[in-house]
Amino acid sequence: MSIETLYKLYKTPLFSLAYRMLGSVMDAEDIVQEAFLAYEQLPDSAAIHNERAFLYKIVTNRCLDLLRSSAKKREQYVGPWLPEPLIEKQALEGDPSDAYLQRESISTAYLLLLQQLNAVERAVFLLREIFHYSYEEVAEMVGKSSANCRQIYHRAKKGIHFDPDQLPSVSTAERHIKEFVDSLLQGNTSKLLELVSENVVFYSDGGGKVIAAQIPIVGFDKVIQLLQNLLRMYEGKYASSFFIVNGLPGVRVKTDENIQYIYSFAFKNNQIQAIYAVANPDKLRHV
Repeated sequence: MSIETLYKLYKTPLFSLAYRMLGSVMDAEDIVQEAFLAYEQLPDSAAIHNERAFLYKIVTNRCLDLLRSSAKKREQYVGPWLPEPLIEKQALEGDPSDAYLQRESISTAYLLLLQQLNAVERAVFLLREIFHYSYEEVAEMVGKSSANCRQIYHRAKKGIHFDPDQLPSVSTAERHIKEFVDSLLQGNTSKLLELVSENVVFYSDGGGKVIAAQIPIVGFDKVIQLLQNLLRMYEGKYASSFFIVNGLPGVRVKTDENIQYIYSFAFKNNQIQAIYAVANPDKLRHV
C-alpha cells in the first residue's frame, strides 16, 4: 500500500489515539507525522504485513515516550491541567471509536478520567476499549504479556467511572449552553439554578501564563460569582462565539488584550456539572 493511501486511511484514527493519550492537539499531530515518516523511511516496507498495527505501535510508543519524558513538567504545572481543546474544524470524522460513541470519548470530562491512568494503563485501555485490538495485539504494541494487558485493562476499566447516558445530544447541549450564557449575562439567577448543578466545579487552566484560578472553584454560588466578576472586569472588552469543543457545544471568549478562553462543559442530570476553561496560550496556538 502506498504511503499516500496509508495516510488517507489512518491519519485521523492515529491522531485520535494520540490525542486521547496526550490531551494535546499539537503533540498528537507531530507524533502522527513522525509515524508516517518512520514508515516511509523503512528499508523494506513491503515486509510489513499489517501496516495499520505497525503505525499504531509507532504512535503508541512515541506517546509513551513523550508522557514519560514530560512527567516531571506535568508535576510542576501551575494550577489545574486541562487538555488542549479540540474544536470543530478538527472533528474526528471516520474515527473507529464511532461504535463507542465518539463524542463521549473525546469529551473533556472523559479525557480527564484518562489522565488518572498511568501511561501504560492509558495505552492498553484505549487500544482495547476504543480501537478494539486483541490482548495479543495490544501486548505486542506495549511490550507486555497478553495476560498482563488483560489485567491492566480490567483495572483501568474499573477506574473509568463515566456514564454515557449523562451526555446530552449536541442540539440539547447547544440550547442548554446558550441559555446558560444568556442567563449569566442577564443576571437571571433563578434560571441559572435550573441549568447549573449546586455542586458545579469550575476548572481554569492558565498554566501560569495568564490570570486563572489556581485551584478548582466548587459550588454554584462561588462559580457564578466568579463568572459574573469576570464579565464585569471585561465588560465591553470581549467577544464570544460558540464552537463544538471536544464533541459538545462550547464557548470561545476573546478579550481586547488578545487573551482567549475556550470553555467546555460536562453534564449530569441535565445540568452543568463542570465548566472547563483553557486560557494557557501555549494550548491555544492551534485555535
